[in-house]
Amino acid sequence: MSKFLFSVIPTNDFGCLARSLPIARELKLRGHQVAFCHAAKGPQILIAEEGFQNLQPDDPLYYLLSDPTILGFFRLLGKGRALRTLRAAAGVLRKAAKQTTSDGNIDDLNLADFFLFENEQFTCASIAAFMAMINSFQADAVVDFFNPWACVAARILKKPVIAVIQSQMHPQSPGLIWWKDHPSVSPISVPVLDTILGQHGLPATKSFFEEMLGDLTLVVGIPELDPIAATAGVTYLGAVLWQNQRAHLSETIANLKKDKPAVWIYTGRLRYSSRPTPWDSEVVLKASIEALANENVQVVLSTGHQDLPRSYKPLPPNFCFEPFVPGLAMAERSDLMIHHGGYGSCQTGLYAGIPQVIIPTLSERESNARRVLQQGAGEIVLPTSDARGLNKKVDATELAAKVRQVLSAPSYKENAMRISAKLKEYGGAPMAARLIEEMVQPGRANP
Repeated sequence: MSKFLFSVIPTNDFGCLARSLPIARELKLRGHQVAFCHAAKGPQILIAEEGFQNLQPDDPLYYLLSDPTILGFFRLLGKGRALRTLRAAAGVLRKAAKQTTSDGNIDDLNLADFFLFENEQFTCASIAAFMAMINSFQADAVVDFFNPWACVAARILKKPVIAVIQSQMHPQSPGLIWWKDHPSVSPISVPVLDTILGQHGLPATKSFFEEMLGDLTLVVGIPELDPIAATAGVTYLGAVLWQNQRAHLSETIANLKKDKPAVWIYTGRLRYSSRPTPWDSEVVLKASIEALANENVQVVLSTGHQDLPRSYKPLPPNFCFEPFVPGLAMAERSDLMIHHGGYGSCQTGLYAGIPQVIIPTLSERESNARRVLQQGAGEIVLPTSDARGLNKKVDATELAAKVRQVLSAPSYKENAMRISAKLKEYGGAPMAARLIEEMVQPGRANP
């Protein structure tokens, strides 16, 4: 038996978590011990439901990204070392105020800043806390889902790193803005990180994204949707999607009429903090209500364990609200999916073979959405925003028209089914578990 630590980006959404849980489940079935590290509230619920241990770094600074609200800030101060935390948080808030762009383009954001690597105190504390946690758990390897502190800590401890990534995050991919000319982005340098690596006798990192690759790099998806140069040496997994095996659709959803289209709306993260940010997806909720209130469809609205803001109540009569639904089961019951363009949402719809109308609220999500559009399995409605990437708006009339178009044209469903078949040709989570196992147990070759 081996012990694997699953490190996941600590934001309060489900994208990376939803592709980590199926792999963790497969490793557990193969007799290995798996523990997670996730600081955010919503993902912690799902980790507990799956019966996995969820470890936490023993340093309050690590929680700065998990709940960036006023309430979350006061909870953070209560974890100890309040003065140091207050100083670090003040610097983070000043930096966060500048994290806006005209289109919310991740290529234009310094992800090293987003992960607070410019803050030496935070970076040193987080990496040291992960090193202590890896040693305490006695992990044989770290399986990473975009948590840079865990990757660095594992390398310092000479533990294997298995990275499970989206294609756009690989340096040899076409990038996030592949559909139009876009200025090339210089590799992100991380001086603080280079100093830490040097102190442990390790070479400086080439770029932030190079540091996120593993000794083994696994890519979710397929080459048609997730192209990477053949020289990259990665392994495609196909679809890696999670659903609680005990989960079921509510009686309300199970009793939806068969003679009227069922539309599932998944909003993604409505707001990322108490202040508006370019990454918020509340526009999906607002536009969908305006567009579908008078349409002859049945709407299931889910928010991923987020409360429905009071300003949207009561919902139109053809809407029903479920804070959380099992994604694959809901997709299979739906005729159409509307969402924010998150990778997991796109994959869920494609795997279930249902068409999509996507309102991408960030460049990474627009990249995902345009791949779906390129394959003829859905349509896009692009939001507009101000110069800071805020105050997003969607033309509800355009959204309603796209919904009617996709529901009425058989080609969208046919193309979604075609991609579904391709996604299922790959090994998915079972293959990922086998490859991860072989990293630490080379002689074991179970199927």
